[in-house]
Amino acid sequence: MIVRLLGGPLAGRVLTTTDAPWAGGWLTAGDADWGLYVPVHRDPATGVVLAEARITIPRPRRGRRAPWDSGP
Repeated sequence: MIVRLLGGPLAGRVLTTTDAPWAGGWLTAGDADWGLYVPVHRDPATGVVLAEARITIPRPRRGRRAPWDSGP
């Protein structure tokens, strides 16, 4: 599957992955900043997925620890 990245630090880059469903994720390349990319469209004819940079960082629900917080 081909994923085209739109916006954010990796705008214009192309990611080639397996044909398994892709739910998005945090990505970086070289010295670029990290960006959270989520799929927004899949072309049924070509299978190409467009992924946009998510600008806001999701906050954990009250009483739940964020997945990146490994504190006690």
